[in-house]
Amino acid sequence: MTYSSFIKYISLVIASFSLISCNSSPNPDASSSMAENDKLLKMIYWQAPTILNPHLSTGFKDAEASRITLEPLATFNPDSELIPVLASEIPTVENGGIAKDGKSIEWKLRQDVKWSDGQPFTAKDVVFTYEFITNPKVGSVNAKEYLNVEKVEALDDYTVKVTFKEVNPAWFSVFVGSAGMILPSHLYSEYNGENARSAPYNLIPIGTGAYSVVQFKPGDSVIYQKNPHYRQPEKLSFDSVEIKGGGDATSAARAVLQTAEADFAYNIQVESNILQDLIKGGKGNIVTNFGSNSERVLLNYTDPNRATSEGEKSSLQFPHPFLSDSNVRQALALAIDKNTIVTQLYGTTGKPTNNFLLAPPNYVSDTPFPEYNMEKAKELLDNAGWKDSNGDGIRDKNGVEMKVVFQTTVNPLRQKTQEIIKQSWQSLGVAVELKTIDASVFFSSDPSNTDTVERFSADVQMFTTGNGNPDPTPYFQVYTCDNIPQKSNNWSGNNYSRYCNQEFDRLLTTVTTELNPEKRATIFKQLNDLLIKDTAVVPIVHRGDTVAVSNNLQGVELTPWDLKTWNIADWNK
Repeated sequence: MTYSSFIKYISLVIASFSLISCNSSPNPDASSSMAENDKLLKMIYWQAPTILNPHLSTGFKDAEASRITLEPLATFNPDSELIPVLASEIPTVENGGIAKDGKSIEWKLRQDVKWSDGQPFTAKDVVFTYEFITNPKVGSVNAKEYLNVEKVEALDDYTVKVTFKEVNPAWFSVFVGSAGMILPSHLYSEYNGENARSAPYNLIPIGTGAYSVVQFKPGDSVIYQKNPHYRQPEKLSFDSVEIKGGGDATSAARAVLQTAEADFAYNIQVESNILQDLIKGGKGNIVTNFGSNSERVLLNYTDPNRATSEGEKSSLQFPHPFLSDSNVRQALALAIDKNTIVTQLYGTTGKPTNNFLLAPPNYVSDTPFPEYNMEKAKELLDNAGWKDSNGDGIRDKNGVEMKVVFQTTVNPLRQKTQEIIKQSWQSLGVAVELKTIDASVFFSSDPSNTDTVERFSADVQMFTTGNGNPDPTPYFQVYTCDNIPQKSNNWSGNNYSRYCNQEFDRLLTTVTTELNPEKRATIFKQLNDLLIKDTAVVPIVHRGDTVAVSNNLQGVELTPWDLKTWNIADWNK
C-alpha cells in the first residue's frame, strides 16, 4: 500500500467513528429580549483547575480550562473530521502538505491570528511549543505524543515543517487536539527548563482562543473575558466566562438541572437514579458521548511502603510483595463485579468493559476475557500460596499479609465503586483500606506531592482516562518501560503502575511505521490484549462523557478527540 493510499484509508477509518449521544445540546425557545445575564457564561467544574498549562498537568480539569484560552493547529470534530484551528488548511498529499514518502508534513498557518496580548502568532510559536514539550527538564505530560518527531522547523513565518524519524501513518497526532495546544514563545522562552512550573503564564495564560483569563484562583475559580484580539470577534456571545470549582458532581448537576444557577457543569459523574431525578427539574438536560474513556483500576507493581536510601517509594528497586505476582493481579481483577457497578451506579451513562482501548471501533479487541468469578479468584490465590495461615481472615505468605490501600478522587460515585470492590476483595481474604484525595491534588502532577497519580503512594488507584486521538499509539506509549515516573525523571512519566514488558515495547515500535491498515489494527488489538492479560490495567466501565447543559445554552458539542470546551467560541444563549 502506498502512503497516499494509506492516508485515504485512515480518513475513512476516522470518519467511521460515530459519536453516540444520549441527548444533543438543548435548543431553547427564542427569547424576546436578551437579558444581561445572557452575556455571562457560568460553568461549574467541581474538580477545580489548579494550573492552566495543559502540558504540565495530567488532569482533564486543567486542560479543559486551558482550552478556552489555548488552541492547537487542528482538531477532530464530533464527526471525527480533522478540521483546521490555527492552521489555514489540513495537510494532504494533494495540496503538498504531506510528503510522498510519509516522513514529513507541512502546516500552513492562519495569518490573521494574534495572541491575547496583541503579539502576532507565527511559526516560531509552533517550533517553540515542540521544544518545550520535548525538553526532558520541563517534564511535559504530552512528550510521548512527539516521540516520532525528528525536528520541527519554521520554513517562513506561516509555514511549519514537521519531519519524522520514520514514516509516520499517524502524522495527525502532533499539534492536534488536546495535546497540541500552542504556547507563546515570546513569553515562555525564559521558562523552557526546570523552571517551567514557575512561569506566571501557567496561571494567567496568554492565548489565541476566544476568551482570556483575567483572574485565576487555583482550586477555586477562573474568570475570562473576551480575547480583545480574537480573529472572529463577531462569533463571541459572552462578555465574560466564569468557571467555579468546589462542591461535588451532584451539587454541580443540581445547579444546572434543577436550580438554574449555572449554564454548564463538567464531568457529571453522578449515580444514575439521582441524575434522573435532577433532570425532572426541567431546567436543563445532560449531553453524553461514549468516546474513548474508561474508569479503570491500576495495580502498583512496586512497593509503596518501602523506600530507597534516597527516600523514594514505589521504586523499581523494590517489587510489590504480592501485586508483582500475576496470579494475585488476575485474582483481584476477577473479583471486580463490573455489571453490578454499572447497574447500581452508572445506568445509561456507563457500560461494563474489559478493554483498555475503546475507540475507534476498528481497533477495539474482540478477545473474550474472563468475567467476574470469585471461585476462580480464590483458586488463583490458593495456588499462588496466599492463604490465611493464622485465622485472622487475611491471606498471608512468608509473613506478608495481603493488605492494600485503595485510593481515588473524592466523588460519591467513585466512593461507592470503591465499596463494591472492597466487599469482593475482603471476601477473598484481602484487607482493604480506602483512601480519597481531592482531584486538584491527585491530578496536579506536582512532583513534590506524594498524593499524585504519578507518585502512586498506594497499592491500588482508580480514575478515568482514554486516548485523545483516533490514532491510539501515544495512548499505548503510556505503558512503555521508559515512561515510568520515578525520582530520576522528576515523576514525569504516565506509566503509573510501573509496568514493564519488553515484548509490549517491541510490538509498539512496529505499529509506528506500519502502513497496512489490517496489520495495524491487529497490532493495536494485540497491545490491548497484552495489557489486560498482564493485568497492567483493569478497565471497569466504559464511561460516557457526561455534562449538564441548561435549556438556554446552545452550541455545546462533544467530540471524543478534544476537550468539552473545544468549540466554546460557538456557544451562545
